[in-house]
Amino acid sequence: MDEENGGGGHAAYAKTHEGELANHIAAIESDAGAGHPLGYYMKMPPAAIAALQPLSDILRPVGSTVFRSADRSPGSDIEPLVEAGIPGIGIMQDGRKYFDYHHTAADTLDKVNPQDLRENAAAMAVMGYALASMPEPLPR
Repeated sequence: MDEENGGGGHAAYAKTHEGELANHIAAIESDAGAGHPLGYYMKMPPAAIAALQPLSDILRPVGSTVFRSADRSPGSDIEPLVEAGIPGIGIMQDGRKYFDYHHTAADTLDKVNPQDLRENAAAMAVMGYALASMPEPLPR
């Protein structure tokens, strides 16, 4: 979505889909590296967070059990959507090593811990599946 260059991508998406935003169930971002997933930051009403809380039991083996309310969009790429009222979800990761290689010539896939990558994929897949399977959209 191009946040490194001023956010043109997220702005263009929001403008192009302005008439369809009511149909968006949620906006999810994973853009904090590939550290171990701890859970999620969520910009949504407390009732929506409560509706997703049972996922922490499913993700307990992975260790992604934190569901933390956020005061603002949990990711810059989804910011216009969240500002428009769409529930926002950002994966919360262990970021202690994020800037060791971030945006350097050494920022290559071989630096990613395969187990962390699998756990991040699981955390995002479980959230996506849950959102797609809900009988009603999340409260806004």
